[in-house]
Amino acid sequence: MEVLLLAIYSFFVWLIFIKLKWLPWNTVSQVIVVIIPVVGLTALILALNVVAPSSHDVRVIKYVVNMSSQQRGRILEIVDGNKPVKKGDVLYKVDPTPYQLQVNALEAQLANSVGSSKELEEQLAGSEQQVSQSRSAIDQAKSRVVTSNADLELATKRAVQNRELVATGAGNRFDLEQAETNLRNAQSAVDGARSAEAQAQSAYGQALAGERQIRQKMGAKSNGEWAQIAQIRAQLEQAKWDLAQTTVYAPANGTPVNVQLRPGALVATFANTPALTFVEDEFSVIALYDQNELTKVKPGDEAEIVLETLPGEIIKATVDSIIWAQGQGQVTTGFSLPETVRSAPPGRFPVKLKVDPKFRDVFFAAGARGSAAIYTEHLEAIQILRKILLRVSTKINYLILKLH
Repeated sequence: MEVLLLAIYSFFVWLIFIKLKWLPWNTVSQVIVVIIPVVGLTALILALNVVAPSSHDVRVIKYVVNMSSQQRGRILEIVDGNKPVKKGDVLYKVDPTPYQLQVNALEAQLANSVGSSKELEEQLAGSEQQVSQSRSAIDQAKSRVVTSNADLELATKRAVQNRELVATGAGNRFDLEQAETNLRNAQSAVDGARSAEAQAQSAYGQALAGERQIRQKMGAKSNGEWAQIAQIRAQLEQAKWDLAQTTVYAPANGTPVNVQLRPGALVATFANTPALTFVEDEFSVIALYDQNELTKVKPGDEAEIVLETLPGEIIKATVDSIIWAQGQGQVTTGFSLPETVRSAPPGRFPVKLKVDPKFRDVFFAAGARGSAAIYTEHLEAIQILRKILLRVSTKINYLILKLH
């Protein structure tokens, strides 16, 4: 920038003092000619660095995903590396045969368990009916015991009365014998009713035991299903998920790189051994600035980006945010006291630039470097110089300065 401004200034000095001789070329004019560019350039550069700060350390950062296999197996199909793919495209496939067999086995096991559960449900319904019948039989037996006890009490009273009458000569022996016979029959009826009640109680206990056994076989319920069926169904869902993971899809639009697998290779489920590396098309542009260059910068300010991979292009952008943090602002946890004697020089703060949507279709290579300028709302009149210099810089990117 300084060289360009000095060249323009020198041209006008030559034109005025040498060519046209509008002013005398003497010691005074020579001193003035020398002082003006020194003072002027210094003031201009200092002002531009505040109101239109520039950075020569701009980086294009893309999200990188290490695609590790969820399932172990042989590779059947693999995508070609370094070729762009769309979200949802197949990256690679693992042999699904063992996982499909596991799904088939669990489906058969689930069908068997469902059939068995229906049989047990029918048995449970029958057992519950037996319990209900046994409970009714107990109620009937208890009612018979009550009735028989009432009959026994009446027969006992009749027999006592007839004995008293026979003893006084007021009654006949036939009525006494009949009363005693009725008493014995009533006693037998009471014994029979009590025996029936005991049998009903025993049947009720057996019915309850049978019901408990069936419920134990069926287990508890989970979400309206018997536990055994719910467990097998969960295992089946897991097996289906494992089967689905044998095909790996692109998580976003991007490019698979570092693709070293070939069909027939064996992949393992280790996170530190990715099957391939996937570079997303989504990107961020970060510009690094010295700490005192950002005093006037705020989110929303206009910015321009120049990348070496895109010579001649001026990419419009705005300031998205300033990341007011860097590694030197953190003290590492440990048992030693922080070192303050040998402190590192102050770091720079990154500024995240949001590229204008009309440039979203332009290819931004991951790791591309370049320059950027931010235009604040202060002294906008002199910011044209920064824009001119940035455009000269992008034209210079066409030059490849090497001799081999």
